[in-house]
Amino acid sequence: EHVHLRTLRNDISASFTSFTFCIRRENRFSSVLLDELHFLYVHSVIFVLGFLGNSLVIVTYAFYKRTKSMTDVYLLNVAVADLLFVLSLPLIVYNELWSWPMGPVACKLLRGSYSVNLYSGMLLLACISADRYIAIVQARRSFRLRSLAYSRLICALVWTFAFLLSVPTFYFYNWSPHYVCEFSFMDDDAARTTKVAVPSTQLAVGFFLPLLVMISCYSAIVVTLLRARNFQRHRAVRVVLAVVAVFLVCHLPYNVALFHDTVSMFQQQTCEASDALQVAKTVTQTVAYLHCCLNPVLYAFVGVKFRNHFLRIVQDLWCLGKRYIAPRRFSRVTCDFFSL
Repeated sequence: EHVHLRTLRNDISASFTSFTFCIRRENRFSSVLLDELHFLYVHSVIFVLGFLGNSLVIVTYAFYKRTKSMTDVYLLNVAVADLLFVLSLPLIVYNELWSWPMGPVACKLLRGSYSVNLYSGMLLLACISADRYIAIVQARRSFRLRSLAYSRLICALVWTFAFLLSVPTFYFYNWSPHYVCEFSFMDDDAARTTKVAVPSTQLAVGFFLPLLVMISCYSAIVVTLLRARNFQRHRAVRVVLAVVAVFLVCHLPYNVALFHDTVSMFQQQTCEASDALQVAKTVTQTVAYLHCCLNPVLYAFVGVKFRNHFLRIVQDLWCLGKRYIAPRRFSRVTCDFFSL
């Protein structure tokens, strides 16, 4: 029965949530099975990689490397946002493939927290680029502007702003009569406004604003680095270009599909075109999810000190495991070997 659920949900959306109507075939087993394969396996890989990478960043800051700078505070908050983001993926996948068994309150909390973590993660990446701009381009004023107090205040404002942007998601997501967690509206006006405002806000604040900040800041950083006579400048430029390139590759396709989907609400389209757009959104959204797996590598593990702390974590975990599995004398030898 669950094989038909996703098809049914695409065919008969909740009242007042669709501006176009078309008749679709009932049996589309190949499409549904492809969705199952895509959601289960690909999202499982994203969940595991994102969970491990961001957990390591949080553990490193919690036990090995204290937050001593503005960059540290931003990186820790990005890791928290990405970790909460990937933790919500299994529940979202379950809801997409089958039904929502946890009631309306959990539905609102899941989708609302998903939105909060999405906005906060993207805005914090913009904050990191601005912080690097101040540290490199405005180096003389960086000591005054890059304090821990400022960074904590900015992070608090980012999380608050992300929550305010997610209020419509908290409010309108509900447990529908089809036993799925989705947008639900009482009238057509609310449906029209919300289904345009929510993706438009996501495009503006969750993509274009961070992209504009990143391009502006990193362009100035690259110019400054190229003028400097430093043997490490080429490596720094490559890191900057990699950060921007990964951001564009991960998020640009999905936001193009999201923009097309938002505009198409006011246009009459065939069922085939609508289905193709939904497939494009699903695939590109998965590519966007990959960014939460790459953030730890691009922003944290690229640093030499952070990699050293990571090796200490591996060493301590190895010694802890040997202490309980192998005889104690072998554990001491292994730990002494790692400490050399």
